[in-house]
Amino acid sequence: MRVIGLMSGTSYDAIDAAAADLRLDGDELVLQPLGLLSRPYSDELRAELVAALPPASTSLAAVTRLDTGIGQAFAAVAEQAVEQLCGGHADLIVSHGQTVFHWVDESAVRGTLQLGQPAWIAEATGTAVVSDLRSRDVASGGQGAPLVSLFDVLWLRGRAGSPVALNLGGIANITVVPPDGDPVAFDTGPANALIDAVVGELTAGQLTFDADGMMAGRGSVHPGLFERLLAEPYYARPAPKSTGKELFHLGYLAERMTGLPEIAPDDVVATVTALTARTVADAVKAYGGTEVLAAGGGIRNPALMHRLADELDGVPVRSTDDLGLPSVAKEAYAFVVLGFLTLNGLPATVPTCTGARHASVLGSITPGNGPLPIGSAPKAPASLRIE
Repeated sequence: MRVIGLMSGTSYDAIDAAAADLRLDGDELVLQPLGLLSRPYSDELRAELVAALPPASTSLAAVTRLDTGIGQAFAAVAEQAVEQLCGGHADLIVSHGQTVFHWVDESAVRGTLQLGQPAWIAEATGTAVVSDLRSRDVASGGQGAPLVSLFDVLWLRGRAGSPVALNLGGIANITVVPPDGDPVAFDTGPANALIDAVVGELTAGQLTFDADGMMAGRGSVHPGLFERLLAEPYYARPAPKSTGKELFHLGYLAERMTGLPEIAPDDVVATVTALTARTVADAVKAYGGTEVLAAGGGIRNPALMHRLADELDGVPVRSTDDLGLPSVAKEAYAFVVLGFLTLNGLPATVPTCTGARHASVLGSITPGNGPLPIGSAPKAPASLRIE
């Protein structure tokens, strides 16, 4: 089955598309990557999205415009992916959409909202679309995140030691796959969320991220601010847990800088970069991780990766590229697998990773122009191989 996964993460900078052929080999699911592409949001759509996100207030009119605009943007990327990556035909498209709010009440998730109306994708491509993948897990008592945990468990099960899959997007999350016992997954805290926010603010919008870790590399960690940031109660909460920019945003950082002497811009960036490295490393070590396989935009920040390596104190860090999985599109490939399972009526969550009462079949299906594609998996696969 030829499937396209569409993803825009909590950095909301671009829409990624990854295409793959999937087939079953006994109880092993084999994924053959066909390629990937990425298209940034238009400046106008991104500005409208940023203006509507928490802690800002918004209106139903703005939400409706965003749902349409994001849906149309995803549809344009899907059309391009069908032609350029799939030779003009895909059996299924899986759209994560754009997360705009993750409703966390203390440690419980009450709801989650991803925009990007899938009907635009189905109309543009004529292909069936699986979307709204998080809500069913939330309805069954789960966090709705990190959903990539099933992909990680299938992929890493059987590796020596306790491998850890790490995603460094706007928010950082890990999946730990121990040799014995149940896997665990959770959001560790901010990855690029605070780094990007402070870089944009301190450069008056001239930069949107710390390219090549230049600002962090020039700066020094401010001990007072670092201590205040590490005191955030979220880090002490037990897993499973999830968070988002509803908590970790520019206003959050400004509150914790109140009363401190003026801090040089490069030092602020260095401090929030160190925060990401420390909180990820603490989480990995707390669960006995023996290797870290990293993906996401944060791995292109040398200052962050060098500091993370120092904090991990000998636990090796590798890119998922080393294992044949393109790190820039790992999440998009993960949603390829989740959509495949949905089409086959198979559960796509790990309850010990999301905290749900049971594993669930995820998402909703929007038909294309013809019959729905026919599933080929009589039972859930036990492992995943990247070919």
